[in-house]
Amino acid sequence: MELSELKLVTASNIIKLRTGAGMTQAELGAALNYSDKTISKWERGEAIPDAYVLTQMAEIFGVTVDALLSSHDRWEPAPGPDEMPERSYSVSMIIAVAVLGVWTLALTAFVALWLVGIIRWQIFAVALPVSILTYLVLICVFGRRRHLQYVIALFVFSLFLTVYLLFVHANPWQIFLICALAEVLVFLSCNIKKRPKFLKRRKKENNKA
Repeated sequence: MELSELKLVTASNIIKLRTGAGMTQAELGAALNYSDKTISKWERGEAIPDAYVLTQMAEIFGVTVDALLSSHDRWEPAPGPDEMPERSYSVSMIIAVAVLGVWTLALTAFVALWLVGIIRWQIFAVALPVSILTYLVLICVFGRRRHLQYVIALFVFSLFLTVYLLFVHANPWQIFLICALAEVLVFLSCNIKKRPKFLKRRKKENNKA
């Protein structure tokens, strides 16, 4: 296969896998630490990702590198910046309905108890982390991980906030001190990245020299 043909085949596969996962070019670029302009360039067949990026992309889409480079169908031009994949809209609606459903259930339970003379505002304190967890799970399932670390950080904060609201006698400074350290741990963990193998080999060769 010639290089020009390989570029078109890879471009077609990237387009299909990205749109099939409900991701925008910007979201895929963020997952790979590249700009959306670079993704657009790959999808137009003007360039081809290097081996390390192809490996990352294969992990994101759950396919092999060979699948990214193999011809499965004819090449299709990349959609323009104003064209949004139909599935992307559906995924957004699914996430919105799921999160809203959590709050609807919480409000229903609150009103039901209120009608019998019981006021339980703590229901909403519990609904907060549950709704964020629902959102977190769904964006992972649908591959929308652009702001994943911020969502995880928000979820951790909501857990500590719920503990504080449910146990009002607890010292807030002690709770939120632990929360602050947990947030730092979340951001550090989310920014752990694998070093490319060729860099590791180069470092070993330099140490030997």
